Parts: sequence; structure tokens; C-alpha cells
Amino acid sequence: MSSSGAPRKISLALTLHNHQPVGNFGWVFDEIYEKAYLPMIKALERHPKVRLSLHYTGPLLEWFAAAHPEFLARVRALVERGQVEIVGGGLYEPILASLPAADRVAQLRRMRERIKELVGVAPQGAWLAERVWEPSLPAALHDGGYRWTILDDAHFRAAAIPEDALWGAYLTEDEGKPLTVFGTEQGLRYRIPFGTVESVIEYLHEHATPDGERIGTMGDDGEKFGSWPTTWDHCWGEGQWVEKFFTALEQNADWLTTTTPSRWLDERGPIGRVYLPTSSYAEMGDWVLPPEESQVFGPTLHAAQDARSPEARYLRGGFWRNFQVKYSEINDLHKQMLRTSAKVAAMPAGPVRLAAEDHLHRGQSNDCYWHGLFGGVYITHMRLATFEHLIAAEDIADGTYRRTSAGAALPALLADLDLDGASELQLANAGARLQIDPAEGGAITSFDLRAPHHALLAVMRRRPEAYHEKLRAHAKAEAAGTTANPASESGGVASIHEIVSVKEPGLAAKLQYDDYERRSALLRLYPAGTSGREIADGAAKAIGSFASTPWALTEHDDRSATLTATQQIGGTTIAATRTIRLAGGRMDPTLAVETTLAHTGGPALSAVLDEEWNLMLLGGGGNPAAHWTAAGARTTHDAPGEAQASAPLISGNDYLGIALTTTTAPQAAAAWAPIETISNSEGGFERVYQGSSLHLVRSIELLPNATVTVRTEHACGLSRDITAEEGLPS
Repeated sequence: MSSSGAPRKISLALTLHNHQPVGNFGWVFDEIYEKAYLPMIKALERHPKVRLSLHYTGPLLEWFAAAHPEFLARVRALVERGQVEIVGGGLYEPILASLPAADRVAQLRRMRERIKELVGVAPQGAWLAERVWEPSLPAALHDGGYRWTILDDAHFRAAAIPEDALWGAYLTEDEGKPLTVFGTEQGLRYRIPFGTVESVIEYLHEHATPDGERIGTMGDDGEKFGSWPTTWDHCWGEGQWVEKFFTALEQNADWLTTTTPSRWLDERGPIGRVYLPTSSYAEMGDWVLPPEESQVFGPTLHAAQDARSPEARYLRGGFWRNFQVKYSEINDLHKQMLRTSAKVAAMPAGPVRLAAEDHLHRGQSNDCYWHGLFGGVYITHMRLATFEHLIAAEDIADGTYRRTSAGAALPALLADLDLDGASELQLANAGARLQIDPAEGGAITSFDLRAPHHALLAVMRRRPEAYHEKLRAHAKAEAAGTTANPASESGGVASIHEIVSVKEPGLAAKLQYDDYERRSALLRLYPAGTSGREIADGAAKAIGSFASTPWALTEHDDRSATLTATQQIGGTTIAATRTIRLAGGRMDPTLAVETTLAHTGGPALSAVLDEEWNLMLLGGGGNPAAHWTAAGARTTHDAPGEAQASAPLISGNDYLGIALTTTTAPQAAAAWAPIETISNSEGGFERVYQGSSLHLVRSIELLPNATVTVRTEHACGLSRDITAEEGLPS
């Protein structure tokens, strides 16, 4: 720092990252456009001397082009007058480190091409989604055509860069391919826009130097300037924070220069060399931990930060890739993405491959490959949209979209598909792709319908989350009348990370957890007389389960698989044999499961046999398109219900063009219930519909040396072929 009274200068490079996920609702785009995106452009037009960088992800650029082309024209004008630098990155905002190397570069190059087409200049800098960094990324970013990126100060602390040396850019490399990295300064990130304008200016002045060689970099979400709770009034309404801030920047221009990273590098260059370990921002290292560890790590980190303890710099939490361990649903999604990528890469060049690649890249959008403070993988419509694009890409790569009737199945694939050390079996034809996991209760883990691009079994498990303790604490405080949301420590409004709110009363009492993954065709036995309603509501206790027993795959061909397992139920030994068949054509695929239970020892057994299926038909919020139809009565898919053994059962979604007819032999009674998680969002804690659990219930009497055989068939009637609607070449 300079001596008292000496003139001091500093530069400020602000980068606003603006993103809407693939599959998000159109009304969300509209609302945030009005609250955050458009007001920021208007403010920049009013303050032509304020320079900053803007990053818009691929979904936003597409939406602007379709809904508000005039907005892009205004952005282009700001670029042309040198006030704004546009930042690139992966086109559909993937976590680059999670992708195959070729997809990393392809996403980066496609974004450069798109931005050059829209604003006339190819970007030099890349936004790194969620600042997830791995040491191999410089090579991909360099090959993608990029010169620099912005990371968190946490990345630099992990590389032993002193706090006082964070006010500059550093050079790193991989395979000899260089990349410049800027650090987004934590003090700025926490003050802008949640602190007072005066606190920001004072903070910058404190870190200015006589030579003016320092640059303060802040890269953060543009949505927090208007669309996060309380921020519209703070930024654009009564608070007028942005107007005051831009005015203050102009008034202090004699010592405080606003610039962009590329302009800074053109004039000065990096101040040193650095090699950064795997990292992300501090909160991500907390969120990836198991909940019991997060409950210890989070308070420990915050206490160290609040006390300004030097130990805080060494508290990094977990590694981003372990979201694939924490959530089986994320691992399923990620491994399906990798397999689909390999299929697309093997296609011959041409327009068909380009169409498949576009779907693949959309299916790599990062939002559902992790979960933090907000929804992530729990956001149902976005998770299903991610699957939708992966299914579409695979449909094109397999060439199955050309087949319209029942015909030859694709070759069966027996391999470790989810990379857990045990083999799974894939059966596929023109209508569907089916995955069976013998080790996981002989369960069916996916049933993807190709024509409507729908993952029918993609249901989330209800599991503990560290933030559930915050919800419980809030409920206790509310009951005691002591709830209050904090104000920002820097004198402004509280950030979204500090606010606790709930969208409906009594949410804490609705927390429920599953002790198993929500797979399908799971077999359990309950005491005789147990009702389907008791089972569906989770009130009944099983006396035995084949769902937790590893099965052996004894034989298979391209259309079917046979599995066996043995289980002790009390003193009775039961040997189970299951045959799973995939049949039908593109618009009428069928899935049939036949199970034989053989009594091989012990006393006779009277019990209720339950076969559990977990179905996702996008029925949340009472969606009228998604339904259960039993005995002619139609109810929404997120409502509980029952059907007698003699009643035909149909479930479906009219918009998706799916009608699923379930038949059983001998006829089974049915009961179903919604699966709802409780997660956090920008608007507060809320229930999220994750699918419905269907229980097919039969009373059985298993005598010594006797057998019982049951059969279930799901026949899919499909009325939409989305691949055909998109008009791919034949």
C-alpha cells in the first residue's frame, strides 16, 4: 500500500455472467429479461464511460435472437463503441472438465462463432461455468481460441498466492498451451451489489497503489442485479444501486479506471506464473460434501472467514466430480452423456451428425449435473430436458429415427455402463432404450422412449441435504416467533445466500427420505393383508426384499434378459427368476417383466407381493396434461390414487404424446403416490415433484415346493415423434 497522501490509482474489470438453463420456462426468460438484462443495458447506455464485460450463454443468445433481436442490436452497439467486451465460453454452459476433450473444444469454438455472428467480434475471454477448474483446461481453452478466463480467489489461495498478490492476472498452461487467468476478488463480489456504493469505492481506494498497476476483477451473476429476491428494488427501484454505482465510477475516474480483461492484457500482461489445483468457488466445495460433513465444514469455514483467520485459505471442501458419487441420478446422467458423445463422435461428417451434436451439446448444459444452494438436479423440467437432448442425440446416432415399425433390435450391450465396477445390460430397439442393473436389485434403471425423447423412469430419490437443517431451524424459530433475515454485513441488503424463506407453511414437517434409489420393477414382500395404500404411502414395513438383493444375469439376447436371485423371508427360502423383454416398434414399444417365485425350503408363506415402478411424466403442479386414468376416472399425475385389480390403468402425458397402458397377470391392485423433495430456490424452500411411485400389489400363497408367477406389461402408445418433427434428412 502507498504512504498517506500519495495519489493512488486502480483499475476495475467487472464481468457479468448471464445464464438461463437449457429447458427453462419461457416466462422465466421474459421475467429476468425485464428485471435484470434489459435494465443493465439501459444503464450502460446512460453511462458511456463505464466499461465492463458481458457474458450471455447459448440459450440466452438464442432467446434474444428470437424474442428480442433489438436487444442484441443494442449490445452490438455497445461493443462497437468499445464500452463492452463480450465473453465466450462453452456454448450451452457445460462444466468443461466433465466433458470428453473433443466436446470441450467444440463447445468453445461454437460459442466463438455464434458471438462473432451476433456482435461482429470473436471473444477473447471464456467464462468458466461455476468456475470449476481442472489443470487440463488451459489446453482446451487455448485450442478453442481463448486467451483468458476468470476464476475465484479461492483457486489462487489453493495455489498459495498471497492475498495481497490477487490484484492482477497470472499465466498458466497445459501441454505448453498458455492461458491467462484473472481472479474474481471476494471483497468486491460480496459488496457488489449487496454492500453500499460507498463501501465498494472505499474498498477499491484502500487497495489502490501509486503505480496504478493493480486491477480488481469481479465476475459474478448478472441475475443478481434485479432478478434475485429483493434486488430489483435495490438495484433499479427505490435503491437505484446501479445508477449510483455507475455515477460513482464516473465521478472517481481520475483514480478509478473501468476496463475489460482483454484491454488490460493489451496494455500490461500477466504479473506472474501459476499452476492451479482442482477447485471451484468456496460454496461449491461445501455443497459437494455429504450432508453430515457439510454441516461441519460450512460453519467451520464461515467462522474462519468471519474471524479473518489465516486458516480460512486452506479450507477448500470437496471436489466437484464427487457430485457423481453423492447423487446416483447425476452419475446416470453423466455416464449417459459420455456414451452418447462417443456415438456422435463415431458418426460420419454431415448435417445429420451436426444435428446430433447440437442435441448432445444442449444435453451437456451444466445445471443438472450438480446441486448446491438452489435446485440443480432437483429441478424436474430441466433435468428431463437434459435427458431429452441426450435421448435425441442417441436416437440420431443410432439411426433408429428412420425405423417406424417393429423390427430387429439393436445389439445388446453388457458393460459397466454406470462405472460402478459391475456390469449392466442395455437392450434397445427403434422405440426405446432399456437398462437393467443386476447388482442393484435386478432393477430397471432407465426406460428411454426415443420418439418423444422422454426418460420415463428418471425419478429423484428423497435424500437428506445439509440445508434441511436450516429449514428445520427456521421452523423452530418461526414457532418461537424469533425469525428474522439478516442484513448484509457491508451495510446493504442481504444476499440470496443469507435469506431463509419458505413457499408454504409446514415444509419442515414434510421432509421424508428414501433408503433406496428410486429404480423400477423392485420386488418386496409385505405381511398378508397389507394394503396398496399403506405401501405407497410408506406406512408399511416389508418382511423381505429382492430390491436390496444382487441378482445374477443368467442369459440374455438382443430382446430379453433372465435374472435369478435367492432370498430368505423369515424361515422360508425363495428362489426368484425374472425375465425382462423389450418389444414393439418406434411408436408402440413395450416392456414386459415376468417373475417366478419358487418355494425351496421352510414353511409356507402368505404375503403381499409388491412390484414398484417409479414413473416421471412431468406432472408437477397439477399439470392437466399428465394423468392417471383408472376405470375411466382421470386424475393428475402428482395426486395419490388407487385402482382395483379389475380396472385398466393408463398413465401418460398428452403434450408429450405418451399413453402408458399397464396390464398385469394375475391382475394386481394398484396404488400410487407422488415423490416430492424439498429443496431451495431463489424464491425459498419449496416442494418439487420428482415423479410418482406406482405399486402393483398381489396377495400370494407360496406353498412348499410350489411356484407363483406374475407378469407386468407396460405398452407405450406414442403419438409424437419429435425427431421426425425436426425434419432430419432420411
